[in-house]
Amino acid sequence: MSADESRGRFVPPGLRTLLAYRREWLVKDVVAGVVLTTLLVPQGMAYAELAGLPAITGLYTSVLCLLAYAVFGPSRILVLGPDSSLGPMIAATVLPLIASGGDSGRAVALASMLSLMVGAITVLAGVCRLGFIADLISKPTMIGYMNGLALTILIGQLPKLFGFKTDADGLLEEFGAFFRGLADGKTVPAALAVGAAGIVLILVLQRRLPKVPAVLVMVVLSIAATSVFDLGRHGVSLVGELPQGFPPLTFPDVDLDDLAPLFAGALGIALVSLADTISNASAFASRTGQEVRGNEEMTAIGAANLAAGLFQGFPVSTSGSRTAVAERAGARSQLTGIVGAGLIILMLVLLPGLFRNLPQPALAAVVITASLSLADLAGTARLWKQRRTEFLLSISAFLGVALLGVLPGIAVAVGLSILNVFRRAWWPYNTVLGRVPGLPGFHDVRSYPGAEQLPGLVIHRFDGPLFFANAKAFRNELMRLTRNDPPPRWVLLAAEPVTDVDTTAADELEELDEALNERGISLVFAELKDPVRQKIERYELTRTINPDHFFPTLEAAVAEFQRRTGAEWTTVTTERPPAGTAAEQPPG
Repeated sequence: MSADESRGRFVPPGLRTLLAYRREWLVKDVVAGVVLTTLLVPQGMAYAELAGLPAITGLYTSVLCLLAYAVFGPSRILVLGPDSSLGPMIAATVLPLIASGGDSGRAVALASMLSLMVGAITVLAGVCRLGFIADLISKPTMIGYMNGLALTILIGQLPKLFGFKTDADGLLEEFGAFFRGLADGKTVPAALAVGAAGIVLILVLQRRLPKVPAVLVMVVLSIAATSVFDLGRHGVSLVGELPQGFPPLTFPDVDLDDLAPLFAGALGIALVSLADTISNASAFASRTGQEVRGNEEMTAIGAANLAAGLFQGFPVSTSGSRTAVAERAGARSQLTGIVGAGLIILMLVLLPGLFRNLPQPALAAVVITASLSLADLAGTARLWKQRRTEFLLSISAFLGVALLGVLPGIAVAVGLSILNVFRRAWWPYNTVLGRVPGLPGFHDVRSYPGAEQLPGLVIHRFDGPLFFANAKAFRNELMRLTRNDPPPRWVLLAAEPVTDVDTTAADELEELDEALNERGISLVFAELKDPVRQKIERYELTRTINPDHFFPTLEAAVAEFQRRTGAEWTTVTTERPPAGTAAEQPPG
């Protein structure tokens, strides 16, 4: 806590950094700001068009989010701005609300209101310390979602790359419309040449000369090609003259009927933006020795979205690529972003025609190369090798985006992540334990089929909380393990992994203990956590479960069983049960 905060005055994190600014940072921050601007301008314009908005709005958005994050952002070098992962989500939210052939002014107003909603949601999440919300999408489902998003962006940009337009909506329709356009001869050869050359140039420079600003080089060469070959007369669409100056403070004017669908889209965008921001902040903080403050990051990205929404902007997120550029250029603080914002403003005021000869296929090349960076095919292959269930989750999320659309896709991704958590709690791993000579402790008989066991004793481990969804399955498994003839005398539960017992599970435990007692079998617990033991006592389960049947360790319980019965360890040969099922109880 700063001295100002301790005296009751709130000082935004970014402003605290600027107030403690070191003079030796200045030159590096200014140079990094200049380098960053060369990437901010073409990407901002390209991602605005990806969102279905005029290119100029990408520059307005870049300026405001950089300035807002410089004041409120806790990270010294994180760069915010228009993002390729949010563009399709913005378009999917805004474009259906606009009539066919739509009004760009209405599209900007809707996108600005969407940005205000995203900002309000993320600020509220930060104030209420809801940082865990960003964890609602697991990594496998996020990989699948991003793969689907990458394919959606790629297919959507192909007509622009080939020099024509389509009115299709959705991945499959866009795919079909693109090939119909090819079949109808709509391809503009000059546009395809510029776009394809741009993609190759960016990819080659990024791989071979990573310190060279690949996007800037491609943009400069594309503008030069327009002048030399007069591409406009060969059917290539150009960006044209940008509006001069900066927009005034404006609250977006939208219809009340639009607020509900905008809010639904804002929830999905906020979730993706938060997850992206927290992951990027964590990655760069670990490299610079900073601490990640998730709730402050959420508040900062909310402030950036609110600022953008009030100046004809659209929702933003952090950018790993732009942050990496700033870091490589030597950025030391958010002054880098302020320099970048200032240079964009100067361009808008003094040089609005600077990019008038930039070919639209060149912007498509920027977006397509960005979409390729979203895809993680290596991660998908790794999931196939490491865990098939998570691979299937990833593929399901991918299909959700590809077949249902971007916004339903994020709902599918979140739903699958939550269901996967519930599945693991519903069907936790459980097994029988035995003793392995030469290894301390007790071990899974699936991993050690030759493990020794004590006649009359079943040691069972259940790796999860006992609650309403799995209590009956737990009871049925223990009853199955006691069907031998003769039955065991004790069923010893290695209860250390059991983190909770709810009231439904408590009733099942009581019925299980009574059923086992009728057959002369005792239900015994070892290593039960104190909070769980207290719940069992509060449920009054000790009326049926003998209080003496609770032991601090498995070793103590086993020693007591041997003292009472004189049983000796015996090697029992059993078939190794298939993975995911309980081990078969050996004969006693």
